Amino acid sequence: MGSIPDVTDIHGTYDDLFSAVPGALAALLDAGDAGGSVAVFVDGEPVVDVWGGFADGGRTVPWRRDTITNVWSVTKTMTALCALILADRGALDLDAPVARHWPEFAAAGKEKVLVRHLLSHTAGLPEWDAPVTLEDLCDWQAATSALAAQAPRWEPGTDGGYHSLTQGFLVGEVVRRITGRSVGRFLAEEVTGPLGADFHMGLSPEHDDRVARLVPPPGKDDGYAASARGADAAPASGTGIRVRDGNGMAWRRAQIPAASGFGNARSVALVQSVMACGGTLNGVRLLSGAGTERARQVQFEGQDRVLGMPMRWGLGYGLFGTTYGWGGWGGSLLMIDPDSRMAVAYVTNQMREPAEETRGLDLVLSAYDGLQGLRR
Repeated sequence: MGSIPDVTDIHGTYDDLFSAVPGALAALLDAGDAGGSVAVFVDGEPVVDVWGGFADGGRTVPWRRDTITNVWSVTKTMTALCALILADRGALDLDAPVARHWPEFAAAGKEKVLVRHLLSHTAGLPEWDAPVTLEDLCDWQAATSALAAQAPRWEPGTDGGYHSLTQGFLVGEVVRRITGRSVGRFLAEEVTGPLGADFHMGLSPEHDDRVARLVPPPGKDDGYAASARGADAAPASGTGIRVRDGNGMAWRRAQIPAASGFGNARSVALVQSVMACGGTLNGVRLLSGAGTERARQVQFEGQDRVLGMPMRWGLGYGLFGTTYGWGGWGGSLLMIDPDSRMAVAYVTNQMREPAEETRGLDLVLSAYDGLQGLRR
C-alpha cells in the first residue's frame, strides 16, 4: 500500500497499481472542487481509501478521514440492500402485492402493485400528487399515507419512471411493516453495525461536527434545487429539494431513505462490497450469492419517462452493462462489478450541474486501470 504524505492535498492509502485514482481526485480538487473521498474495494479489501480538500464552501475546514456528507440518491442503494436481505431471508416476497404487508396501500387501484415494482421504479408513483414540503418529507406517517392514498400514474409494471424521493418511503414502509423497525434502524442493526461502516440514515447529533456542508455548483447559491428532469425543470409536485435543505438539521435527522444518507466513500464501498462479493464480507454474511444476483435481474428496459433517457432498472439499482449501482444529485456515485468483485465509491460535497457531471465515471475508469494490473 502506498501512503500519501500530509503535505499534499490528498490523504489516505492506496495500492500502487491504483495510483491513477488518487491522481484523478487530486485533479478534481486542483480544478476547483471543494472536497471529497474515493474508495475502491476488491475482494472486500480496500485498495484505495483517499480523501482531500475541504468540508465547507469557505475552505476553512479540512476534509478528514472521518468526514461524512449527504450522498443523496446513493442512499437508495442502502435501502435496496435492506429489502434484498429481507427477501433472501424469506421475510419479503418480491412477487407479492405490496398490500400484503401494507393493507392501506391497496387503495386507488394499487392492489396489484408488487414489491418488485417499488424497487424498479415501475410502480407508477414517481412523486406525490399534491405539493409536499420539507416538513412533510420529515413526517414519515404523512409522506407514506399520502402515497398509499393516491392512484398510480401508469399501470404498474408496464413502464418505468424514476421515483426520486418516493421510492425510499415506499420500500422503507414495507421494511417497517415486516420488521417493526425503520429502514434506518434496520440498516444500522443488520448492516452497518456488523460491518463497522460509518454510514447513517437519520443522523444523530453527535456526528454533526464531522459533516461536510454541501457546496452548490459554480454560479449557483444554496437555493439551487433538485429535479429528476434536470436542474432547470421543477417537479410537477413542487417537491424540489434545495441545497440549503440538504445542509439543514431537519434533513439530517429525518429518514428519507431515497436521499438523506450520510457517509463517505469508504463506508459506501464497504457496505456495497457485500453485493460485489456474493453476500459475505469479512466473515459477516448478510445474504446469499443468489440473493445478491437478484439486484441484476432486469425489471425495466427502455425510455425512463421521468429521467427522459434510456434506462435499465434492476431491483433497487441501475444496471450498466455487467455492472450496477447509482449516483446522487451533485456527483456522489457507487459502482458495483460483481464479476471483478469490485466496488467503487465517490463521495463529494461539491455539487455540479448534471449536464457537466463526469467525475464519478472518470474515477471508475481510473479504478479499472488498477484492476487490470492487479489481475495480470
